[in-house]
Amino acid sequence: MKEFCTFALVMKIFTSSQIQELDKYTIEHEPIKSIDLMERAAKAITQAIVDRWPSSVPVVVFAGPGNNGGDALAVSRLLIDRGYQVQTFLFNISGHLSADCATNKKRLCDKKGRMLLTEVTQEFDPPRLEEGMLVVDGLFGSGLNKPLAGGFASLVKYINSSAAQVVSIDVPSGLMTEDNTYNVRANIIRADVTLTLQHSKLSFLFPENQVFVGELCILDIQLSEEGIEKTEAHYTLTEEDDIRPLLRPRDPFAHKGMMGHALIVGGSYGMAGAAILATRACLRSGTGKVTVHTPKRNAYILQTAVPEAVLHLDREETIFSETISTEDYQAMGIGPGLGTTEQTCIAMIAQLRRAQCPVVADADAINIMAARHAWLQQLPKGIILTPHPKELDRLEGQCVDSYERLTKARQLAERLQGYVVLKGHRTAICMPDGHVAFNTTGNAGMATAGSGDVLTGIITGLLARGYKQREACLIGVYLHGLAGDLAARQLGEESLIASDIVDFLPKAFMQLQNS
Repeated sequence: MKEFCTFALVMKIFTSSQIQELDKYTIEHEPIKSIDLMERAAKAITQAIVDRWPSSVPVVVFAGPGNNGGDALAVSRLLIDRGYQVQTFLFNISGHLSADCATNKKRLCDKKGRMLLTEVTQEFDPPRLEEGMLVVDGLFGSGLNKPLAGGFASLVKYINSSAAQVVSIDVPSGLMTEDNTYNVRANIIRADVTLTLQHSKLSFLFPENQVFVGELCILDIQLSEEGIEKTEAHYTLTEEDDIRPLLRPRDPFAHKGMMGHALIVGGSYGMAGAAILATRACLRSGTGKVTVHTPKRNAYILQTAVPEAVLHLDREETIFSETISTEDYQAMGIGPGLGTTEQTCIAMIAQLRRAQCPVVADADAINIMAARHAWLQQLPKGIILTPHPKELDRLEGQCVDSYERLTKARQLAERLQGYVVLKGHRTAICMPDGHVAFNTTGNAGMATAGSGDVLTGIITGLLARGYKQREACLIGVYLHGLAGDLAARQLGEESLIASDIVDFLPKAFMQLQNS
């Protein structure tokens, strides 16, 4: 999903029921009539269409019987006023329109001779949709709570099979705003552009739904700021303005002993690179000192690749087999390249049980726990797990879609009283209190081996530096994505590798500090 225009900086993501309540709150407290709020929304939608498509483009509007259809009818009228040739189809199968939809039907019908309105009550003869035409989808909006069926499903399939471009109002018809686990994907509009109102929707953040959303534009329709502020959201988007105030200034008189000592446990023989990436990222995240516990055979490569790190060698040549006291460390990251031998598994859970500092567990540490699910009960409170989707599935069971996976990650964080950083294009930080913060930095070039090891190092370094778990997760994920964005800007996405993310961490810090 590409966001090509954003008129409002939206931090909160609300459910469909909360969106309806915000509309009501705005109507009651602005105050404003509901039909006038609809007109305000229609003007914003119309302007977004006019900015993108010239008046020479023929437009076909499909309006449903509810308020999404009312928006569409108002847009049809406003487009006609702008000189567009518009055909409008209003679907009134049940013989009942919402009050505002009925009002906008009347307003549209009053423009005699300037438009074509077809009200569909039974049989429907669809118009010819061709390349070079624009379809405005206003069939169903954020209130939809069940899959489309019957004639509406057939209409959606007809629109999707055409060569016309499609712009959806608020939500592509057929897509529900949160849970689409049991939806019928063939019966969802595949929009080229989605003009969503005031707030992004949770389902827009899931990768499997991008084929429906297309390019996303968030339109500011001036819903009550007071209402937005008062409404608690379980989901938020993390922006630069949220991260910058969390950054700690560096004491001019600081020495390395004041800046924290981090421990990285990882790197079985043949996987030293994972430990190197995590260690380099940890050092670049501001911590004063990093010690790496790793098998003996990794000594030469680690000392060569990361001369700034202190080595603590395992007694074994090729695997992690013994615990190390964490008394002298402010944070520990465990898992990158760790391996999953039986001896390593036993040492890993012992290391976690003995931890006397905040812990980040990634990669093989997660895979070990997934194979021994009872061990999850032994994890220290406040632990940070950083699984990618497949690792989360191994931990919590196979998931049908991203919504189910997010739900399980959120429940896991609450159950463990820890943090689950579910990695992806919009990495989700699930917190012990049930809140989920979605990250807004990062790009597809970061889908490369070692990227997760870098994130482990960054969060571990921030913890050692003195940040609390919540701050370290929010800042670490944002910095990780920002460094990837800066690297992609200079190197391109195709050739991006994990070490590039580490190399651009200084610029990411500077951008945040100097903004």
